[in-house]
Amino acid sequence: MRVGLTGGIGSGKSTVAGMLRELGAVVVDSDVLAREVVAPGTVGLAQVVEAFGPEILAADGTMDRAKVGAIVFADPEQRQRLEAIVWPLVAAASAELAATAGPDDVVVHDIPLLVETGQQSRFDAVVVVDVPVETQVERLLRDRGMDEAEARSRIAAQVTREQRIAAATHLIDNTGTVEDLRRRVAEVLAELRS
Repeated sequence: MRVGLTGGIGSGKSTVAGMLRELGAVVVDSDVLAREVVAPGTVGLAQVVEAFGPEILAADGTMDRAKVGAIVFADPEQRQRLEAIVWPLVAAASAELAATAGPDDVVVHDIPLLVETGQQSRFDAVVVVDVPVETQVERLLRDRGMDEAEARSRIAAQVTREQRIAAATHLIDNTGTVEDLRRRVAEVLAELRS
């Protein structure tokens, strides 16, 4: 069973991925892979530097994610340019990891931009973690130290809540307590296994 997991920034998708992992699902985390494919010495980093210039490098030779974020979240064409470099590399690394799963495993691909990149048809099921936009803004201010303009810019750079929900085969509302969330995650995993 191949499952795509997604949710808007600040929705709690990473928390849900952790819960799924604790409950025995195999979780392939695209955020982790996205960092690995642009690590120093990789082809990915070389391609990003070629596309955006050496000024996107930090003093230690790593990609300065804040500088790249400032470029790509302000300009949709630049964001597409970065995604065209990074996402094929992430997809290849993801396929390698998924190939290690057993035939009865539920393999969950944690992909923040699943709907934005049109990947929903690649999966047997799509799980969307959902919260209202105002909840996203509150969490980004509180948990990530963003100001309101930056938070709203990041949210606006993604597809709308309605577009994400339309892609879902399973919806997880993350506006309740942690216990509510854990219960709903367990229910969804049971449905996926049946």
